[in-house]
Amino acid sequence: MTKRVAILLSGGGSNMLKLVESMTGDHPARPVLVASNDPGAGGLARAAALGLATAAVDHRPHGKDRAAFEAALSRHLDAAAPDIVCLAGFMRVLTEGFVRKWEGKMLNIHPSLLPKYKGLHTHARALEAGDAEHGCTVHEVTPALDDGPILGQARVPVLKDDTPDTLAARVLTQEHILYPRVLRRFAQGHRDPVFLDTSVR
Repeated sequence: MTKRVAILLSGGGSNMLKLVESMTGDHPARPVLVASNDPGAGGLARAAALGLATAAVDHRPHGKDRAAFEAALSRHLDAAAPDIVCLAGFMRVLTEGFVRKWEGKMLNIHPSLLPKYKGLHTHARALEAGDAEHGCTVHEVTPALDDGPILGQARVPVLKDDTPDTLAARVLTQEHILYPRVLRRFAQGHRDPVFLDTSVR
């Protein structure tokens, strides 16, 4: 049975696009909703242009009441009835209650080789630490931030003249490869991790 996928984003949606582009042909899943906490997110317009259902729940009117924001978001998710929820640059910390509802069905992509560098500013932190390699991780979402079982990682070398921006660009290229690959396998019922190694310069 084809899996239904909802994608949550906060920005331009480049990972969303790669996920959507992958869900064709013999892929075991199809996108049913793209939602955002920012009504002005570029990813919403890109999704709408592809004919996808979209929803926006502005988090700002809810202030610090994360549960109220999530309740509004959940109404859209419940209506779409996804089997899998993919966080793709969704920049909101989710409450334990929300995560528990989707536990085992929600994936996230994070720009570091977890468990290193949970949270923000991962590329700068990797450079400051003098790391020889960096990368990205797809993992199942659990109540602990950027935690949960690892489903895939992609590695890139850190170059001597790298800046956070140049490093981020190379990592993003790998995100676009890794996330669709993990989603396909996850939709097929596979949870053993995928590891990609690249010498992309």
